[in-house]
Amino acid sequence: MRSLPRPRVATVLWAMVVALTVMFVAPPRAAHAADTLLSQGRPATASSTENAGTPASAAVDGDTGTRWSSAFSDPQWLQVDLGASATISQVVLNWEAAYATAYQIQVSADGSSWSTVYSTTTGAGGTQTLTVSGTGRYVRMYGTARHTQYGYSLWEFQVYGSTGGGTPPPAGGGDLGPNVKVFDPSMSSSSVQSQLDSVFSQQESNQFGSQRYALLFKPGSYNVNANIGFYTSIAGLGRNVDDVTINGGVTVDAGWFNGNATQNFWRSAENLSITPSGGYDRWAVAQAAPFRRVHVRGDLNLSPTGYGWASGGYIADSKIDGTVQPYSQQQWLTRDSQIGGNLNGVWNMVFSGVVGAPAQSFPNPPYTVLANSPVTREKPYLYVDGAGNYNVLVPSLRTNSRGTTWASGSTPGTSIPLSQFYVAHPGDSAATINAALSSGLNLLFTPGVYHVSQSINVTRANTVVLGLGYATIVPDGGATPMTVADVDGVKIAGLLFDAGTTNSPVLLQVGPSGSSASHASNPTSIQDVFFRIGGAGAGKATNSLVVNSANTIIDHIWAWRADHGSGVGWTTNTADTGLIVNGANVTAYGLFVEHYQKYNVIWNGQGGKTIFFQNELPYDPPNQAAYMNGSTRGYAAYKVADNVTSHEGWGLGSYCYFNVDPSIVDEHGFEVPNNSGVKFHDLLTVSLGGNGVINHVINSTGAAAQGTDTVPVDITSYP
Repeated sequence: MRSLPRPRVATVLWAMVVALTVMFVAPPRAAHAADTLLSQGRPATASSTENAGTPASAAVDGDTGTRWSSAFSDPQWLQVDLGASATISQVVLNWEAAYATAYQIQVSADGSSWSTVYSTTTGAGGTQTLTVSGTGRYVRMYGTARHTQYGYSLWEFQVYGSTGGGTPPPAGGGDLGPNVKVFDPSMSSSSVQSQLDSVFSQQESNQFGSQRYALLFKPGSYNVNANIGFYTSIAGLGRNVDDVTINGGVTVDAGWFNGNATQNFWRSAENLSITPSGGYDRWAVAQAAPFRRVHVRGDLNLSPTGYGWASGGYIADSKIDGTVQPYSQQQWLTRDSQIGGNLNGVWNMVFSGVVGAPAQSFPNPPYTVLANSPVTREKPYLYVDGAGNYNVLVPSLRTNSRGTTWASGSTPGTSIPLSQFYVAHPGDSAATINAALSSGLNLLFTPGVYHVSQSINVTRANTVVLGLGYATIVPDGGATPMTVADVDGVKIAGLLFDAGTTNSPVLLQVGPSGSSASHASNPTSIQDVFFRIGGAGAGKATNSLVVNSANTIIDHIWAWRADHGSGVGWTTNTADTGLIVNGANVTAYGLFVEHYQKYNVIWNGQGGKTIFFQNELPYDPPNQAAYMNGSTRGYAAYKVADNVTSHEGWGLGSYCYFNVDPSIVDEHGFEVPNNSGVKFHDLLTVSLGGNGVINHVINSTGAAAQGTDTVPVDITSYP
């Protein structure tokens, strides 16, 4: 942040005279009784910002200690979107020392054509209360001359008026709901532990229940052991990872399932540090259980007590001071992190941009290692600032990244106050949510289950859609629950889409069909977004995720056609495909896609990259005749379209377990065009216990995966 030069004494005296003149000659007019402050917390944009610490949003956050400031040139402007047309009666400008001497107040219905409702060339700075008359959805200060050599700088930009009696747009900010448990270091350890134990007691084996929880810790140190069950997220509320320390453990084990961790789904840890009391922390998980922005001051054990079966998992933007110990973990992706070492591997251990990763050695040990990750943006996260206000930090885009975002200090990014989010609660309709999005707000889902009878439409560039505590969206009547326009920089994170009883064509669509715009400089990202067809009850969806927008980053998904639970069967929880990519230059990390009835993944776009893919083919085809792709036996897990000339994948595995009819054969795990631009590294197929056969690994290459020994068939490179 720049500082202004010390003013001369004469300048100070003149500023005092001006201030007294404003105070005694022209006192601010009180807002009309019918007038309302319309601008606070609304989306604000500007022609420029001086730096990341002076965003446009700071001028409408109600905090006179934060400010917007512009580049050091003319003209510059700051505008606020009121969300609906309003009659404007008053504008209050609270200038910092870098004020405008000449500026206009303008209004607009569409943000393009502007009308001037106030103009001056003799602005004196300080706090200026302006009586105006105009109508518009957008209001801006348009500055044409500056008092200093610096830019324009406003502590607050307030717009008063009325919406004319129409329905006002939903307001930003608000309560996080009863299932967000916020802990403060002033609380006793016994009180915190009691609440943690109460949530875990309810959620330990609650695999298909409707309860959802977020356990949030304000900055400080806590002496507790947090056991994490189903649909539970634990996270620190610090701006930085080490702002919150858990002295004890953040633990996932599998006692509820007799030491088998293969069903420890839907839980997460994020944005905190752990000093484990026993020298290691235990995180024995399966799919949909991310470990993000965590600092472990010790080892990290990824297996359950007793070293039973485990089938995870995902780590990103984390630092493990000691050794990562997979033991029985079958497959794992670690991305953009730092580790002290890695103990072992079972089938498929992938490291991308990891400081301290082992050397490339697939298949023995089964380590796939990329020095850098091609393009990344870390998941947005909630934090509390020094004034106690909630904000969401959106980390910056990185290319060829390696190591954590916070290795050299704070994670770079943009902070958005919670006042610029519509805070949704279970029971909110899609219509209400869409009205909030249309007004320019971002979207935060509090924990719970949301039923929608129409699409939630994300149409504005850079919109953040963030779920807490595995917020779950269920479509009713065959709706597509969420669509995203073909725009820059949308962030979708932390949601579970659960198919409804009437078939939906798709559960999340990013970009309409035919999208072709480039978003290379500001891609949309999909992070910790999960899809479920059946399990909690009968559900149907033809496709789970369809990505039409170019350059999209897919960063950890689990698309799961349920193999157990309720509403499960070959003709009951029907679903063709988990992921279809039509956009160009899409990059995917951590694809977990399982049990779909046709191709699990179809990649039609050029220039795609996948780093880690884990798949199980459907368990339940009743016979070979029911599982045929024309004259070909079965469907590949991962299909690259015949016309694709550029595609690359690292660390991919597919498994079969045809337990209804173990005589079923799937012809190949991977099906791709044969050309030099389509490349695969470190692939494997496995028959689990000899229940079925995968005849080849990729196209007609690779031996059959078969037999009761459950030994993978490996291919190090193709072609």
